[in-house]
Amino acid sequence: MGQRLRVAAICTIYYPKSHADAIVTKFLKGMSTDEGFFVPEVDVVALYIDHVLENDIGVGLAAAHGVPVYPSIRRALHAGGDALNVDAVLLIGEHGDYPWNERGRHMYPRRYFFEQIAGVFAESGRVVPVFNDKHFAYDFADAQWMWNRASELEIPLMAGSCLPLAWRQPWLEYELETPVEEALAVGYGGIEAYGYHTIETLLCMVERRVGGESGVAAVQCLEGEAVWRARDEGRFAGDLAGAACAAVADRAAGTMEAAAAKPAVFLIEHRDGLRTACLMLHGFVRHWAYAGRIAGAVAATEFYLQPDGPGANFGYLCRNIQRFFTTRQPPYPPQRTLLATGIIAAAMNSRYEGHRRVETPELNIPYRSYATLPLRPRGPRPQGACLDREAPDLLIEWES
Repeated sequence: MGQRLRVAAICTIYYPKSHADAIVTKFLKGMSTDEGFFVPEVDVVALYIDHVLENDIGVGLAAAHGVPVYPSIRRALHAGGDALNVDAVLLIGEHGDYPWNERGRHMYPRRYFFEQIAGVFAESGRVVPVFNDKHFAYDFADAQWMWNRASELEIPLMAGSCLPLAWRQPWLEYELETPVEEALAVGYGGIEAYGYHTIETLLCMVERRVGGESGVAAVQCLEGEAVWRARDEGRFAGDLAGAACAAVADRAAGTMEAAAAKPAVFLIEHRDGLRTACLMLHGFVRHWAYAGRIAGAVAATEFYLQPDGPGANFGYLCRNIQRFFTTRQPPYPPQRTLLATGIIAAAMNSRYEGHRRVETPELNIPYRSYATLPLRPRGPRPQGACLDREAPDLLIEWES
């Protein structure tokens, strides 16, 4: 058996049920999945927390597990040495006391963090795999810079959230080269943070269509009554919206029009002519769903994330990250996250600029989906070790 990999965790903030807790804590304590509880196979040896507030748990957890907390990203990656001294990096730039800009974007410092990580790689003369939690940056120019810098230095990248690793009910996974004619994803929650998740839900399905993902030519965000007018005008398919919502077990009584007080939709035009939509129905559904049309027939599935228990959706994510650190091969294309980052940026720009249609030549990002399934649940709901209530310090509340 080879030597265990050494991991540095770079976090914005570390409080209970934050993404740092959801991910880094599992690399300290273990990962619950339907198949069992898995102890970490790598070691967190360095931790950086951008700001430690009154509700911090990261400092205490680090002390309990013998992990030094460093005052800078550079020192964390040096991990007691005078050059890069870790084998992999967790970049958890979600949550924290950062402002929103006038376009409604939460200004997480992911590019700033990555810039420093890449700088340490460059000065040390070697690179290691980096996992980037969620989208790359709140501004697509920053995301593109990160992508270009990673390509320049040949940094292995994995990125995204646990949404594509959710439980699907009923099971739906397209074969590669499926002739998808039309598609839609449904989500809830905040229009930026959870809108990204809805885009990711959509892309992980439609990227498996004939020819793979082609990139996106234009995006438009609509809100309020304009959403229903767009549906009635055929700009997105009402039957797909109905099928996706019907797949969600936890939804409000009545109609989507009545229950969703502030609906929004992202209308997405792909470069190969496919038209898709992401429909945000906060107040009507409390999970994500997808519906697509193939040869005229509609199939839909719920993307279910565990609302309590040990947060096993993150357990699956962490097991995939761990495998990525070992193999340097991401389980699914990081281009998906780059494209999703660009779509949510365009949607937020459309919203700010009077809900106009935004052309996106910068989103010429074609890619092919994975050939081998990543580690993820195949059942309809969490089971086995995911239902263990004996470890309350591992509980994750997805809505946080």
